[in-house]
Amino acid sequence: MKFNVVVTGASKGIGFAVAKRFAKEGHHLFLVARNADHLHTAKLNLLGEGASSVEVFAADLSVRSEVSLAINAINETFTHVNVLVNNAGLFLPGTMMEENEGQFEHLLQTNLTSAYHVTRGLWDRMKGVERAHVFNMCSIASITAYAAGGSYSVVKFGLLGFSKSLRLEGMPHGIRVSSVLPGATLTDSWAGVDLPESRFMRADDVAETIFTAFEINDRTVMEEIVLRPLLGDL
Repeated sequence: MKFNVVVTGASKGIGFAVAKRFAKEGHHLFLVARNADHLHTAKLNLLGEGASSVEVFAADLSVRSEVSLAINAINETFTHVNVLVNNAGLFLPGTMMEENEGQFEHLLQTNLTSAYHVTRGLWDRMKGVERAHVFNMCSIASITAYAAGGSYSVVKFGLLGFSKSLRLEGMPHGIRVSSVLPGATLTDSWAGVDLPESRFMRADDVAETIFTAFEINDRTVMEEIVLRPLLGDL
């Protein structure tokens, strides 16, 4: 059976890897990200990987009005949603007491508020749907504070809390909720860092884990998925 899968932050990195994994099984995809050109390239690649269909919508999900536009586009495409992957996010370094004014709010809106509003917008389309599953892309920072990423850690702690509450709300409707907590993964967020690739996880490994969690969801849910590089956190 082919399912309807929505992935945010899907044009590259972990989001694209997750979309590619579902594409290989022939599912229908709807991708949301900020850059229209990157989305177009991703669409062509995913159709080549075997996706039954790929729709894309360019939106900055940190902006409430753009979330509404994206939700409308998804609802016009899918009568129901089986899988939602809330992957849109942003990392900005800095200590909380010395970071630029507004940095906390920007991280909050991008990493947490966006997931809240996207999920609310699609919730009714997931109730009672076969194998309905929400994946929230948290972080190791959701359970371990980073000295040089204070506000990021606070927001990711919040996203984990959102996932825990959503898990309870999803139970009566058959909606599974999983929190994914990856450590350092080799994506553009680490561009320019002078470290060997061996110190990082691969985005494809995270995607494979998410797909596995989805595959077993008939009677079981992986509530929290913690992934770390073999040699430990950076």
